[in-house]
Amino acid sequence: MPAEASARTGGDPEAQAGPGAAAAPGRRERVREATLREIKDIARRRLAAEGPSGVSLRAIARDMGMTAPGLYRYFSGLDDLLNAVRADLFHELSEAVAGAAGPLPADDTDGRILASLRAFRTWALAHRAEFSLLFATPAPQEHPDARVLAAGQEFAASFFALFDRLLAERRIPLPADEEIGPELRDRLDAFAAKTGFTIDNASYGALRVLMSCWVRLYGLVSMEVAEHMTPIMGDMEPLFEAELHDILAPGVEYRAPSRD
Repeated sequence: MPAEASARTGGDPEAQAGPGAAAAPGRRERVREATLREIKDIARRRLAAEGPSGVSLRAIARDMGMTAPGLYRYFSGLDDLLNAVRADLFHELSEAVAGAAGPLPADDTDGRILASLRAFRTWALAHRAEFSLLFATPAPQEHPDARVLAAGQEFAASFFALFDRLLAERRIPLPADEEIGPELRDRLDAFAAKTGFTIDNASYGALRVLMSCWVRLYGLVSMEVAEHMTPIMGDMEPLFEAELHDILAPGVEYRAPSRD
């Protein structure tokens, strides 16, 4: 670059980038992104420490040393902020599930399902408040947040792919579509549309079985997270493992979780 041009740009590498080069984020954008991350991090810490009631724009602004109105430059309100946190949490949970199943062979359907569902439970127990925000807090029905919807579909897709493998192996008995009444079909259609249930072997029977399995496992994990049964049963892991074994269909060899 000629010295005159270099002087005009102040030697800034961003300004010197040639045509077609990907422009690096400017300083203002980097500062904004860092502030967004800090706001969400503080919201999550407050959520974990105090529950949803501890998350407020005023409290977060106080922790950051800024005014509450200043936060409106980053989020339109508390709901907007919580939805951003929800989307991040779904991404984190998806990564935890994928990370557990990833090292196993692609054709080890049972092993990948076991690892994924165990990772789901492990994450839930390690992040009880975050789990409750994702799964136990009502979300808007008419206008769901696009970020949360997309992130939730990403989370669901990993399980849909594994479930599709089970269906392809024809190891799970399915009810015939004609056995499922029209009202339930409508609800199953709504579930498929909102979660992105587009697997190759999709059918009403498959959806019915998938929903039944999810309710069993999610219900059990939710009860454990909320400690509804723990005072009575103590360790809930044996029951969770028994449910996993039953869901994978009769005849599947049981694999106890690794204690390493």
